Amino acid sequence: IARGAQLAAIRQDGLRVETRDGVLVSHPFATDRPGDLEPQDIVIVSVKAPALPGIAEHVGSLLHQDSLVLFVMNGIPWWYFHSHGGALDGTHLRRLDPERALWRHVGPERAVGAVAYTASSVIAPGVIRAENARNRLIIGRPDGRPDGRLDTLASLLTPGGLEVTVTPKIRDAVWEKLSMNLIGGSLGVLSASAMKEVLDKPAVSGAAKAMAAEGAAIAHALGCDPGDPGEGLRKLATSSHLQSIVQDLQAGRPMEIDALFRVPLDLADLARVPTPTLDLVVELATQRARAAGQ
Repeated sequence: IARGAQLAAIRQDGLRVETRDGVLVSHPFATDRPGDLEPQDIVIVSVKAPALPGIAEHVGSLLHQDSLVLFVMNGIPWWYFHSHGGALDGTHLRRLDPERALWRHVGPERAVGAVAYTASSVIAPGVIRAENARNRLIIGRPDGRPDGRLDTLASLLTPGGLEVTVTPKIRDAVWEKLSMNLIGGSLGVLSASAMKEVLDKPAVSGAAKAMAAEGAAIAHALGCDPGDPGEGLRKLATSSHLQSIVQDLQAGRPMEIDALFRVPLDLADLARVPTPTLDLVVELATQRARAAGQ
Protein backbone atom coordinates (compact mmCIF):
# COMPACT_ATOMS: atom_id res chain seq x y z
CA ILE A 1 0.00 0.00 0.00
CA ALA A 2 1.60 3.21 -1.15
CA ARG A 3 0.71 6.71 -2.22
CA GLY A 4 1.53 9.34 -4.81
CA ALA A 5 4.70 9.10 -6.86
CA GLN A 6 5.85 5.99 -5.00
CA LEU A 7 2.68 4.13 -5.94
CA ALA A 8 2.84 5.27 -9.58
CA ALA A 9 6.47 4.16 -9.90
CA ILE A 10 5.83 0.73 -8.36
CA ARG A 11 2.87 0.16 -10.65
CA GLN A 12 4.80 1.17 -13.75
CA ASP A 13 8.31 -0.15 -13.13
CA GLY A 14 8.07 -2.36 -10.06
CA LEU A 15 9.84 -1.90 -6.75
CA ARG A 16 13.62 -1.62 -7.17
CA VAL A 17 15.99 -2.25 -4.26
CA GLU A 18 19.69 -1.62 -4.85
CA THR A 19 21.89 -3.70 -2.52
CA ARG A 20 25.59 -4.40 -2.31
CA ASP A 21 24.93 -7.82 -3.82
CA GLY A 22 22.90 -6.59 -6.77
CA VAL A 23 19.57 -5.07 -7.73
CA LEU A 24 16.30 -6.69 -6.68
CA VAL A 25 13.20 -5.90 -8.74
CA SER A 26 9.74 -7.10 -7.81
CA HIS A 27 6.28 -6.32 -9.14
CA PRO A 28 3.89 -6.48 -6.16
CA PHE A 29 0.24 -5.62 -6.37
CA ALA A 30 0.14 -1.99 -5.27
CA THR A 31 -2.78 0.21 -4.30
CA ASP A 32 -3.57 3.31 -2.26
CA ARG A 33 -6.89 1.78 -1.22
CA PRO A 34 -6.56 -0.76 1.62
CA GLY A 35 -10.18 -1.73 0.98
CA ASP A 36 -8.98 -3.38 -2.25
CA LEU A 37 -7.34 -6.09 -0.12
CA GLU A 38 -8.82 -8.88 1.94
CA PRO A 39 -7.98 -9.16 5.66
CA GLN A 40 -4.36 -10.19 6.12
CA ASP A 41 -2.64 -12.53 8.56
CA ILE A 42 0.31 -10.16 9.04
CA VAL A 43 0.50 -6.48 8.10
CA ILE A 44 3.90 -4.76 8.02
CA VAL A 45 3.67 -1.01 8.61
CA SER A 46 6.76 1.00 7.69
CA VAL A 47 5.55 4.59 7.48
CA LYS A 48 7.22 7.18 9.71
CA ALA A 49 5.75 7.73 13.17
CA PRO A 50 4.00 11.07 12.40
CA ALA A 51 1.85 9.33 9.76
CA LEU A 52 0.65 6.48 11.98
CA PRO A 53 -2.49 8.03 13.54
CA GLY A 54 -3.70 9.06 10.08
CA ILE A 55 -3.55 5.52 8.69
CA ALA A 56 -4.74 3.66 11.80
CA GLU A 57 -8.25 3.14 10.47
CA HIS A 58 -6.90 1.88 7.13
CA VAL A 59 -4.64 -0.61 8.92
CA GLY A 60 -7.62 -1.71 10.98
CA SER A 61 -9.57 -2.48 7.80
CA LEU A 62 -6.91 -5.07 6.86
CA LEU A 63 -7.25 -7.10 10.04
CA HIS A 64 -9.15 -10.19 11.08
CA GLN A 65 -9.50 -11.59 14.59
CA ASP A 66 -6.04 -13.22 14.64
CA SER A 67 -4.04 -10.69 12.59
CA LEU A 68 -0.70 -9.31 13.74
CA VAL A 69 0.71 -5.88 12.82
CA LEU A 70 4.46 -5.31 12.71
CA PHE A 71 5.39 -1.67 13.26
CA VAL A 72 8.84 -1.20 11.73
CA MET A 73 9.89 2.18 13.01
CA ASN A 74 12.57 4.14 14.82
CA GLY A 75 12.14 5.59 18.29
CA ILE A 76 9.69 4.80 21.05
CA PRO A 77 6.66 2.91 19.66
CA TRP A 78 3.09 3.89 20.46
CA TRP A 79 2.42 0.54 22.16
CA TYR A 80 5.46 0.83 24.48
CA PHE A 81 3.68 0.42 27.83
CA HIS A 82 1.26 -2.32 26.72
CA SER A 83 2.02 -5.43 28.83
CA HIS A 84 4.92 -3.52 30.36
CA GLY A 85 4.13 -4.45 33.93
CA GLY A 86 4.59 -2.31 37.00
CA ALA A 87 3.17 1.11 37.80
CA LEU A 88 3.45 2.38 34.20
CA ASP A 89 1.65 -0.56 32.58
CA GLY A 90 -0.89 0.63 30.01
CA THR A 91 0.33 4.25 29.98
CA HIS A 92 -0.88 6.00 26.84
CA LEU A 93 1.74 8.04 24.94
CA ARG A 94 -0.33 11.00 23.79
CA ARG A 95 2.38 12.53 21.58
CA LEU A 96 2.42 9.40 19.41
CA ASP A 97 -1.30 8.62 19.33
CA PRO A 98 -3.11 11.82 20.37
CA GLU A 99 -6.67 10.61 19.66
CA ARG A 100 -5.99 6.97 20.59
CA ALA A 101 -6.67 5.99 16.95
CA LEU A 102 -4.05 3.23 17.01
CA TRP A 103 -5.41 1.79 20.25
CA ARG A 104 -8.96 1.79 18.84
CA HIS A 105 -8.42 0.63 15.24
CA VAL A 106 -5.43 -1.69 15.66
CA GLY A 107 -5.20 -2.50 19.35
CA PRO A 108 -1.91 -3.00 21.22
CA GLU A 109 -2.66 -6.71 21.65
CA ARG A 110 -2.14 -7.10 17.87
CA ALA A 111 1.05 -5.03 17.77
CA VAL A 112 4.48 -6.52 17.18
CA GLY A 113 7.60 -4.44 17.68
CA ALA A 114 10.16 -4.41 14.90
CA VAL A 115 13.61 -2.80 14.97
CA ALA A 116 15.41 -2.50 11.63
CA TYR A 117 19.12 -2.27 10.99
CA THR A 118 19.25 -1.37 7.32
CA ALA A 119 20.74 1.97 6.29
CA SER A 120 18.46 2.85 3.39
CA SER A 121 17.60 5.84 1.25
CA VAL A 122 14.76 6.51 -1.20
CA ILE A 123 16.78 7.79 -4.14
CA ALA A 124 13.79 8.06 -6.50
CA PRO A 125 10.14 7.00 -6.40
CA GLY A 126 10.07 3.21 -6.28
CA VAL A 127 13.86 2.97 -5.92
CA ILE A 128 15.48 2.15 -2.57
CA ARG A 129 19.20 1.92 -1.86
CA ALA A 130 20.18 -0.40 1.01
CA GLU A 131 23.72 0.51 2.02
CA ASN A 132 24.46 -2.12 4.66
CA ALA A 133 26.15 -5.37 3.75
CA ARG A 134 24.07 -7.00 6.46
CA ASN A 135 20.39 -6.10 6.85
CA ARG A 136 18.61 -7.18 10.04
CA LEU A 137 15.13 -7.06 11.53
CA ILE A 138 14.45 -7.83 15.20
CA ILE A 139 10.83 -8.57 16.03
CA GLY A 140 8.90 -9.42 19.17
CA ARG A 141 5.60 -9.09 20.99
CA PRO A 142 5.26 -6.41 23.68
CA ASP A 143 4.26 -9.11 26.20
CA GLY A 144 7.36 -11.17 25.33
CA ARG A 145 5.36 -14.33 24.68
CA PRO A 146 6.48 -16.78 21.97
CA ASP A 147 4.34 -16.74 18.85
CA GLY A 148 4.64 -19.33 16.11
CA ARG A 149 3.42 -16.81 13.54
CA LEU A 150 6.53 -14.69 14.11
CA ASP A 151 8.79 -17.73 13.79
CA THR A 152 7.08 -18.57 10.50
CA LEU A 153 7.50 -15.00 9.25
CA ALA A 154 11.20 -15.09 10.12
CA SER A 155 11.63 -18.36 8.24
CA LEU A 156 9.99 -16.83 5.16
CA LEU A 157 11.96 -13.58 5.12
CA THR A 158 15.44 -14.69 6.17
CA PRO A 159 16.23 -16.74 3.01
CA GLY A 160 15.66 -13.58 0.97
CA GLY A 161 18.63 -11.86 2.60
CA LEU A 162 16.94 -10.05 5.49
CA GLU A 163 18.09 -11.58 8.78
CA VAL A 164 15.02 -11.77 11.02
CA THR A 165 15.41 -12.54 14.72
CA VAL A 166 12.52 -13.09 17.14
CA THR A 167 13.17 -11.80 20.65
CA PRO A 168 11.21 -12.00 23.93
CA LYS A 169 12.70 -8.61 24.92
CA ILE A 170 11.74 -6.26 22.12
CA ARG A 171 12.07 -3.18 24.34
CA ASP A 172 15.76 -3.93 24.85
CA ALA A 173 16.15 -3.89 21.07
CA VAL A 174 14.18 -0.62 20.86
CA TRP A 175 16.53 1.08 23.33
CA GLU A 176 19.70 -0.29 21.76
CA LYS A 177 18.74 1.21 18.40
CA LEU A 178 17.30 4.35 19.96
CA SER A 179 20.57 5.20 21.69
CA MET A 180 22.17 5.60 18.26
CA ASN A 181 19.19 7.46 16.81
CA LEU A 182 19.11 9.88 19.74
CA ILE A 183 22.72 10.82 19.15
CA GLY A 184 23.12 10.42 15.40
CA GLY A 185 19.70 11.86 14.62
CA SER A 186 19.84 14.95 16.82
CA LEU A 187 23.48 15.81 16.09
CA GLY A 188 22.84 15.08 12.41
CA VAL A 189 19.92 17.50 12.35
CA LEU A 190 22.10 20.19 13.92
CA SER A 191 25.16 19.57 11.74
CA ALA A 192 23.59 18.37 8.46
CA SER A 193 26.30 15.71 8.48
CA ALA A 194 26.90 12.00 8.84
CA MET A 195 28.38 11.05 12.19
CA LYS A 196 31.74 10.16 10.67
CA GLU A 197 32.17 13.87 9.96
CA VAL A 198 31.07 14.96 13.45
CA LEU A 199 32.19 12.55 16.15
CA ASP A 200 35.89 13.03 15.40
CA LYS A 201 35.63 16.44 17.13
CA PRO A 202 36.51 16.06 20.86
CA ALA A 203 33.86 18.53 22.06
CA VAL A 204 31.15 16.74 20.08
CA SER A 205 32.27 13.24 21.04
CA GLY A 206 32.25 14.29 24.71
CA ALA A 207 28.65 15.49 24.42
CA ALA A 208 27.73 12.29 22.57
CA LYS A 209 29.15 10.17 25.41
CA ALA A 210 27.04 12.11 27.90
CA MET A 211 23.95 11.64 25.71
CA ALA A 212 24.63 7.90 25.44
CA ALA A 213 24.99 7.58 29.21
CA GLU A 214 21.75 9.49 29.81
CA GLY A 215 19.85 7.37 27.27
CA ALA A 216 21.15 4.18 28.87
CA ALA A 217 20.08 5.49 32.29
CA ILE A 218 16.50 5.97 31.05
CA ALA A 219 16.42 2.44 29.66
CA HIS A 220 17.80 0.91 32.86
CA ALA A 221 15.32 2.87 34.98
CA LEU A 222 12.51 1.34 32.91
CA GLY A 223 13.90 -2.17 33.36
CA CYS A 224 15.58 -2.52 29.95
CA ASP A 225 19.09 -3.42 28.82
CA PRO A 226 20.19 -1.08 26.00
CA GLY A 227 23.49 -2.85 25.46
CA ASP A 228 26.88 -1.18 25.58
CA PRO A 229 26.42 2.51 24.66
CA GLY A 230 30.13 2.74 23.91
CA GLU A 231 29.78 0.10 21.19
CA GLY A 232 26.97 2.08 19.59
CA LEU A 233 29.10 5.23 19.64
CA ARG A 234 32.00 3.41 18.01
CA LYS A 235 29.71 2.28 15.18
CA LEU A 236 28.30 5.78 14.76
CA ALA A 237 31.79 7.28 14.58
CA THR A 238 32.53 5.27 11.43
CA SER A 239 29.14 5.79 9.77
CA SER A 240 28.95 7.76 6.54
CA HIS A 241 25.16 7.20 6.30
CA LEU A 242 23.01 10.29 6.72
CA GLN A 243 20.39 9.45 9.33
CA SER A 244 16.84 9.15 8.04
CA ILE A 245 15.57 12.09 10.11
CA VAL A 246 18.25 14.27 8.51
CA GLN A 247 17.17 13.03 5.08
CA ASP A 248 13.62 14.03 6.00
CA LEU A 249 14.77 17.51 7.02
CA GLN A 250 16.62 18.01 3.76
CA ALA A 251 13.72 16.67 1.69
CA GLY A 252 11.09 18.79 3.43
CA ARG A 253 9.25 15.78 4.88
CA PRO A 254 7.65 15.55 8.35
CA MET A 255 10.27 14.58 10.91
CA GLU A 256 10.03 11.97 13.67
CA ILE A 257 10.85 14.50 16.37
CA ASP A 258 8.43 13.05 18.93
CA ALA A 259 9.16 9.33 18.57
CA LEU A 260 12.93 9.79 18.36
CA PHE A 261 13.60 12.73 20.64
CA ARG A 262 10.76 14.10 22.76
CA VAL A 263 9.01 10.94 23.93
CA PRO A 264 12.27 9.44 25.27
CA LEU A 265 12.58 12.56 27.41
CA ASP A 266 8.94 12.15 28.51
CA LEU A 267 9.92 8.65 29.64
CA ALA A 268 12.92 10.12 31.47
CA ASP A 269 10.51 12.35 33.40
CA LEU A 270 8.30 9.37 34.24
CA ALA A 271 11.34 7.44 35.46
CA ARG A 272 12.80 10.51 37.26
CA VAL A 273 16.08 10.33 35.33
CA PRO A 274 17.99 13.61 34.82
CA THR A 275 19.03 14.19 31.19
CA PRO A 276 20.70 17.64 30.97
CA THR A 277 22.70 17.02 27.79
CA LEU A 278 19.84 15.34 25.96
CA ASP A 279 17.52 18.14 27.08
CA LEU A 280 19.71 20.76 25.43
CA VAL A 281 20.47 18.90 22.20
CA VAL A 282 16.88 17.71 21.71
CA GLU A 283 15.53 21.22 22.31
CA LEU A 284 17.86 22.60 19.65
CA ALA A 285 17.02 19.81 17.18
CA THR A 286 13.31 20.33 17.82
CA GLN A 287 13.68 24.04 17.15
CA ARG A 288 15.53 23.25 13.91
CA ALA A 289 12.57 21.14 12.78
CA ARG A 290 10.12 23.80 13.94
CA ALA A 291 12.00 26.50 12.02
CA ALA A 292 11.78 24.35 8.90
CA GLY A 293 8.05 23.85 9.37
CA GLN A 294 8.51 20.11 9.77
